[in-house]
Amino acid sequence: MFVVDTNVLLYAAEKHFPGHARCRALLEEWRRRSSVWYTTWGVVYEFVRVVTHPRVFSMPWTATAAWQFVDTLLAAPGLAMLTETERHRAVALEVFAAVPLLAGNVVHDAHTAVLMREHGVGRIYTRDTAFHRFPFLEVVDPLAP
Repeated sequence: MFVVDTNVLLYAAEKHFPGHARCRALLEEWRRRSSVWYTTWGVVYEFVRVVTHPRVFSMPWTATAAWQFVDTLLAAPGLAMLTETERHRAVALEVFAAVPLLAGNVVHDAHTAVLMREHGVGRIYTRDTAFHRFPFLEVVDPLAP
């Protein structure tokens, strides 16, 4: 079981990004799996935010094109969404107390990490080094040698 983070989706979606071929191949492999793998709604909306942003892309995607990519992803038989449970508040308190200096942009990553801990998912595929702050996670950079 693992979570796929926003930047892996971005690399898989955008042909001009270095590492596109590797991330796209992984995403296609995961989409064919029947065993469970995860993402979050926060990751999905962050993906849409980034690919449609004119300051990130000289030719940003339309919201419709971005959502079509997401919709194709969501049709994968093994993909499930991590969502908050009744334990979310307590798990969030544990994580924020245990991991120092969670502030600013890292709070979004903390939400993902909290959801992962809440559901017992320990591995995340990401290029975001901020996830190394969470000692209970195994961070896998799909482009690392």
